[in-house]
Amino acid sequence: MEGRHVSTMPQQSPGADDLSGHLPERLIRIEARIARLEKYLDLTPDEARATGHPSGPAVDRAAPAALEGVGTGETFEFELGQNWFAKVGIVVLALGVVFLLTLPHAGLPSWLPSLAGLGLAGGLVAVSRQLRTSYLQISRYLMGGALLLLYFAVLRLSFFGAVPALPHRGALTCLLLGVGVVNLVVAARRQSTHLAATHLALGGATALVADSPVATLGILVAVCAGAMHLGRRLKAAVLPGLGLGVALLAHAIWAFGNPPLGHPMRAITGPEASLAVLFLYVGIGLAGALFWRVADAQGETPGEMAVTVVSGVGSYLLLLLLTLTSFKARFVPWNLAASLVYLACAIAFWMRFRSHFSTFVFAMLGYGAMSAAIVHGIALPGAFVWLCWESIVVVSTAVWFRSRFIVTANFVIFLGIFAAYLLSAGAVTPVSIGFGLVALATARILNWQRDRLELRTEVMRNAYLATALFVIPYSVYHAVPRGLVSLAWLGIAAAYYVASRILNNAKYRWMALLTMALTIVWVFTVDLVALSRTLRVVSFLALGVTLLAVSMAYSRRRATTGSAPPAVATTPAAPDGT
Repeated sequence: MEGRHVSTMPQQSPGADDLSGHLPERLIRIEARIARLEKYLDLTPDEARATGHPSGPAVDRAAPAALEGVGTGETFEFELGQNWFAKVGIVVLALGVVFLLTLPHAGLPSWLPSLAGLGLAGGLVAVSRQLRTSYLQISRYLMGGALLLLYFAVLRLSFFGAVPALPHRGALTCLLLGVGVVNLVVAARRQSTHLAATHLALGGATALVADSPVATLGILVAVCAGAMHLGRRLKAAVLPGLGLGVALLAHAIWAFGNPPLGHPMRAITGPEASLAVLFLYVGIGLAGALFWRVADAQGETPGEMAVTVVSGVGSYLLLLLLTLTSFKARFVPWNLAASLVYLACAIAFWMRFRSHFSTFVFAMLGYGAMSAAIVHGIALPGAFVWLCWESIVVVSTAVWFRSRFIVTANFVIFLGIFAAYLLSAGAVTPVSIGFGLVALATARILNWQRDRLELRTEVMRNAYLATALFVIPYSVYHAVPRGLVSLAWLGIAAAYYVASRILNNAKYRWMALLTMALTIVWVFTVDLVALSRTLRVVSFLALGVTLLAVSMAYSRRRATTGSAPPAVATTPAAPDGT
C-alpha cells in the first residue's frame, strides 16, 4: 500500500533488554543467597554435593523461600527457632530420660532400666541417621543426646537402684571406658568440639567411679592425653585446657575422700606417688605445647595461655594443699621437686618459643615453690636470709629469660623479705649484711647483662645499689661496737673505691663518697661527744687521713686524664699591672 511502510525487523518483547542487561547481577544475587544458606546451615561445598543439592541438603521446604531477603530480625528468628530450640529440646529430652533412669524402680528388675536406656539410645542413633540428610542440625543434637544416654544407661547398672545389677566396680569401669572411647571416636569423626568436651568431662567422672588409686589416676592421665590429641585434631584450643582442668578437679575430689561416691570427706594418707601424677599432668600439657603448637610471632593465643594457667597454677595449688594436709612431713622435698619441674618448664618454653607469658608463669611458680620449701624447712628469721640469697637465682634466670617483669617483681619481693626480717629478727645481726651483698651482686648482674635485658634506664640497678648503700652501713652499725662504727664505715667506703677502680664504674665511687659523707656526720655528731679520748683521737685521725688520701687520688686522676677544673672568669689586668 502506497505511503505505508511495513518493518521486517524482528520485534523484541517488552523488558527483554532490561532482563539481558541485569542477568549477571541477578545471578550474583542468587549465588550470594546460596552462599548465605550454606553458611547458615554450616555446610561445606563437599557436603552440599554429597546430598545431591547444589546449595546444601534439602532442609525444610519453607526455609529457602523464607530465608530469601532475610533481615537481621528474621535471621535471629530462624536462628532461635531452628537451632537453639533444637539444642534446648534435645538437652531437655536427654535430661528427662536421665532422670527417669536414676529413679529406683523398685518393682522392676535391676537391669531393666539400663536395658531400656540402651534401647532408647539406639533408637535415637537410628533417628539421627535418618534425619542426617534432611535435618542436619537436629541429627547432630540427637546423636549427642544418644551418646550421653548410652553412658548413663551403663552407669545405671551399678548406681541409683536399690540393688545394683552389676556390683563389680572394675567391670563397670571397663564398660564406661569402652563407652567413653566410642563416644570420643564419634566426636572426632563428626568434628564436634562440644561432644568431645562433654565426654572428656565424663572421663573424669569415670575416674571417680573407679575409686582406685591406680585406675583413677591412670584414667585421669588418659583424659589429659586424649584432650591434647583431640584439641590438635579438631583444632579446638579449648579442649587441652578443659582436659587438664577436669583431671585436676577429679584428682582433688578423689584426694579428699571422693565424696560423690558416698565416702566421708577426708584427706588421704597415701599413696604418696599420687603427687608425682600432678607433675605428669604438667608434662602432658608441656608436651602438647612443644610438639603441637607452632611458634607465633604475635604471641600466645588465649587457649595456650589457659593451658599454662590451668596446668601450672592448678597443679601447684593442689600440690601445696596436699602437702599441707596429707603429706606434711614431705612438704620440703615435694616443693623442691615442684620448683625444679616448673623451672624446667619455663626453660623449655623460652628455648622453644621465646614465650614471655608461659615462661613468666612457670618461672614464678618455680620460685614460689622454692620459697615455700625454704620457709617451711628453716626456722625464722633464718629463712629470710636464704630467701635473700635465692634472689640471686631469680635474677640470673630472669636475665636469661629477658624478663623485666621478673626483675621488677623480684626487687619488690626482696624489699619485702628484708622488711620481714627486720620485724621478725628483733635485733639486727651481722647476718643481715648478706642482704646488702645480695643487692650489690644483683646490681652487678644487671649491669653485666643490661643489653640482654634491654634495660634502657638505670632505675633497677640504682635501686639495688641504693638498697646496698643503706643496708650495709645499717647492718655494720649493729654488728660492731659503737666506738668502731666510723672506722668500719671508712673500710666500707674504701672497699667501694677499690671496686670502682677494678670495675671502672663511677657508681661505686659515688657510693664511697656518700659513705664517707655519712662517716663525717657520724664523727662530728656522735664520736665527738660519746667516745673516750683515745677512740676519739683514733677516729678523727683515721677520718682525716682517709679524706686527704681521697683528695690526692682525685687530684692524681685529674692529672692523668688531663682534665682541668672549670676556668674562673677574672677581670683583665690594667696595662700598668694594677
